[in-house]
Amino acid sequence: MESPNHADEDPKLLREHSEMKSFQTSRFTYPEIRVFYRAHPKAEELPSDPAPLPLLVFLHGLGGSMAQFQPLLASLSNNASCLAIDLPGCGLSGFAPKSWAAYSVPALAELLELVIEQHRDRARGQKVVLIAHSMGSALAARLANTYGPHRTISPHVIGVVGICPVASYPKGHRTLRRLLWVPTWLFSLYRMWDQRGGPYSASVTRFVGPEADLPSRELQLRFNRQSRTAVFRRVAWGLLPTTTVDGELVGGLFGEPTWAGLNIPVFLIGGESDHQTPPTDVAHILQVLEKAMLPPQQLPFVSAVSPRNSLRPRRPSADHPPSSPCRNPLALLLTRTLNGGGSSSESARRRTKSPRPPRDDSQTAMPAVPEQPLQPKKVVKSQILGRPAGHALLYTPKTVRTVSGLICNFLSENITGRFDLGWQLQYLSREGKWDVKNLAKWKKVQPVSEPICGIFRAMKTLREIDEDHSPRVFVPKYGNLIKDIIDISHDNPVYDALGLENHGIKYHKFATVSKIPPTDAEVATFVAMVDRVREDQKARAKAEGWEEYAIGVHCHYGFNRTGYFIVCYLVDRMGMDVQNAINTFAEARPNGIRHSHFLDSLFLRYSGVKS
Repeated sequence: MESPNHADEDPKLLREHSEMKSFQTSRFTYPEIRVFYRAHPKAEELPSDPAPLPLLVFLHGLGGSMAQFQPLLASLSNNASCLAIDLPGCGLSGFAPKSWAAYSVPALAELLELVIEQHRDRARGQKVVLIAHSMGSALAARLANTYGPHRTISPHVIGVVGICPVASYPKGHRTLRRLLWVPTWLFSLYRMWDQRGGPYSASVTRFVGPEADLPSRELQLRFNRQSRTAVFRRVAWGLLPTTTVDGELVGGLFGEPTWAGLNIPVFLIGGESDHQTPPTDVAHILQVLEKAMLPPQQLPFVSAVSPRNSLRPRRPSADHPPSSPCRNPLALLLTRTLNGGGSSSESARRRTKSPRPPRDDSQTAMPAVPEQPLQPKKVVKSQILGRPAGHALLYTPKTVRTVSGLICNFLSENITGRFDLGWQLQYLSREGKWDVKNLAKWKKVQPVSEPICGIFRAMKTLREIDEDHSPRVFVPKYGNLIKDIIDISHDNPVYDALGLENHGIKYHKFATVSKIPPTDAEVATFVAMVDRVREDQKARAKAEGWEEYAIGVHCHYGFNRTGYFIVCYLVDRMGMDVQNAINTFAEARPNGIRHSHFLDSLFLRYSGVKS
């Protein structure tokens, strides 16, 4: 339980873009810090005036690791350059140094500031958005606070996303401080006892909730077991405030003063079933953020470079209790957060509100470049995901896609529309749809899918002069199986629809924009259109004696937009769960929906959450 996970347990994305680095702060040397960095694959081709696309930085919580962000990184690394850090002794980072002071809030924040500054494009003025979980959200707020001690990085932070954020000082912090005097071996023994039952243990359930599925439980168990007790004790000790002679609390997580100093876009996401950082923490932070910002003299920061020794508590030895140990064994029950890592909205179905360029009839027109303000206006938003969303909503399959979609929307709407992947893909598509490169790609795509629930067949667009997938080839091959075709491509078809209609295959045009998930109105129109087509097909089948018939749907390649519309129909009309509908489409059309922002939009649409 004291060993970190092996690198080969991590997904390919983390393995290929992570490395061990050494960092020297003003007080400590951290010789083995694991850093994940993946530059946006098209960063140099995107606009860089007045600055490059902001860097997304991911900060984990107490006992966590960057591996918990892997599902989010898989999506968001397509939108922007991403940086994630395993804090010392966490994840795969080395447990060094072992000084308790090296794990205090000022020391860890200084380390994070150094890592971020080494990875952002300072020469071109790149800005930073911090995306943090649990305790990491308090560190993010500290780094972003322009009244705090981190003056090097704070002017460049233009957004904070707090997932299951920490609002203020922990309740019972004095008791918890006494509890941390328990020696490591005894602490570890308690944790072993707490993990009885494996994925169904109390240590797992408190994070994922009693309703969690087995894959989520097994993932949480892995994160719990890779968390080192000795590291947990040090970090937890450094997070707790100190009581002054006057009875005031200072140091530690800082709580309200840290959040009050933010004058940038802030988005808070919580879970209704989170018992570690409950939704009330989100409500409390919202109240703080909505108040006037505090003047600098009211923010009791402890400098990361020059700590106020008069306020710093005497720290325990590595493995031995102090002279005044915790006398109450029942205090062990207060260790709700000792094992690492990790109101329902109405059911109205919503989709993303990603900004989109104006629709026009030109294939090659360059979409307008969204503004990218160097200092976005302050906006505060929040979202509480309904049950069973808990403290592990960051990485559990049932919630992570919704979280990803919410974050993408927030970044695009409140920081810069350049974060929107749909806009990026449109901007990067400078050449016509049917140049040699795209034609070669199109030729490799399977023309027609297998049947989908006896209703649909997904297709790539036909091409009038193609030797394999033109109307003259399609009719004899599929004319007895597909009786209607819905063309959802934006531009005029590159085939003559009369070649289909002359042979009894009805053609329906419903233009939509590529690269961007369809709107609510477009989905409603598509669903109604399919309903009408199906009714018409029933009548024609009875009159003409058809035994099998389907609706062909195509965009250009028949994966993303086509899949999105078909999945929506399967959910809206067939009553399927969104994941089952996605899987059903992928089984009939191998590889399925390929763009992560389309998948995120689908999960968000059917989550019942308003973005």
